[in-house]
Amino acid sequence: MNPPLIPTQPAPDAVLADITGMLREVLAEYGDDDTVIGMSTTFNRDLELESIDLVTLAGLMEERYGGRVNLAEFLAGMEFEEIIELTVGRLVEYVVWSLRSAQAG
Repeated sequence: MNPPLIPTQPAPDAVLADITGMLREVLAEYGDDDTVIGMSTTFNRDLELESIDLVTLAGLMEERYGGRVNLAEFLAGMEFEEIIELTVGRLVEYVVWSLRSAQAG
């Protein structure tokens, strides 16, 4: 029997592992898939992701989480400086919140 795609209560460490895997897939396109990724890693300064990379990440997140997590909507609610300083940890928190909200709703 296959395990469920999303645990009953999504744990931040499991979501971090998911997001890290997705980011490694994005970074692999640049031949850079050995970068250390943690909660304090920034998308702009540390990973040097471009906006097209965020589109790719959004697609990977859609494949993984379906409509329960919407990266475009999350980013649309931010000021430019917030997007520049966005950390993996903040994205993980958003994903956990979104998954829990979807389960509750």
